[in-house]
Amino acid sequence: MENADMQKCRIGKIILAPDSFKGNMSASDVGRAMQEGIRNFDPGIKTEIIPMADGGEGTVEAVAAALQGRLKECTVTGPLGDPVTARYCLIPAMKTAVMEMASASGLPLIPANRLKPMQSSTYGTGEMIRDALDEGCRKIILGIGGSATSDGGTGAAEALGVRFLDSDGNSVARGAEGLTDIAAVDISRRDSRIETCEILVACDVSNPLYGPEGAAFVYSPQKGATEEEVELIDRGLRNLAQATEHSLAIDIAHISGAGAAGGLGAGLVGFMGAALSSGITIIADLLKLDERMAGADLVITGEGKTDFQTAFGKVPAGVAERAARQGIPVVCLSGALGRNVETLYGTGITALFSTANSDMSLEYAFRHSPELIRQSTENIVRIFAAGAALS
Repeated sequence: MENADMQKCRIGKIILAPDSFKGNMSASDVGRAMQEGIRNFDPGIKTEIIPMADGGEGTVEAVAAALQGRLKECTVTGPLGDPVTARYCLIPAMKTAVMEMASASGLPLIPANRLKPMQSSTYGTGEMIRDALDEGCRKIILGIGGSATSDGGTGAAEALGVRFLDSDGNSVARGAEGLTDIAAVDISRRDSRIETCEILVACDVSNPLYGPEGAAFVYSPQKGATEEEVELIDRGLRNLAQATEHSLAIDIAHISGAGAAGGLGAGLVGFMGAALSSGITIIADLLKLDERMAGADLVITGEGKTDFQTAFGKVPAGVAERAARQGIPVVCLSGALGRNVETLYGTGITALFSTANSDMSLEYAFRHSPELIRQSTENIVRIFAAGAALS
């Protein structure tokens, strides 16, 4: 008993900073299950839940939970012109909005039998940004994963007053089909509030705007583009870059990440003065993760599945890198561990655990996730406490 008490008193504070277990549990729910596991061992240990995200699916909900933001709905133009309800997070005290372009212009908004890669537009994403400006926001954080579009961000820019004109001075068609007709870009009627608004874009790919590694060839096939359409989109994006450089003296072709979301990365930089950055970096800074981790004895993070790709901008790696700067050990607890996870030790992760075992079906693991997370977290903390007692 004396030994157990000694183990408990050696742990003062644990930070719980997981991503969501996608398709199963939100980051907040994962954090609460972890917290319950710790309290099962020792209710005296101080814990703080910081729901995390990397700019992809679940970012809006995670930030809303972490900063007590308000979820705002607005009706916007969907990727094929139908009205859709988009949702983003408002943080009035910070005059900040956090949004995902997929909510307005995402692939899941289009049935598989209606995919039209030449016509789909980001116009609704621009309307969502405009709604945030109407709410008084002066900072917008935008995740751009999961797009249905390949329009180079022209739709979003058009919704905010930018005009894309053909050689006769007429507006071109929306979507990728209008890109090859663009002769000039006119920002004289752009919403003036853009100039005083900081726009940060969560982008974790480095694809250029066009070419073999560009938006058309790498991403448009999954949006329904045929081989012929891929060529047309690539040609259109190349023309957009040329017209932008001629009209605005801005080179959007060679920006790292320009090809993200069908060229939306390039469009946000060129037409709205946005900055592209790692999603986990943006979110961690917004949530003041470094400051809140200070003085912690342990950080526990996690995600639905962890593998070698986690090292490239995913939550566990981003959390571990920041914790390592403060000398705080990090344990990653995930639903499953995949290939080459040992590479993550180089990011600052001390140990990796899975909530599932080889005898467990995926259905069982999903259904019992909260219980499995609680049990696993309790065991992690018991091991950590034992090590702390011996040090």
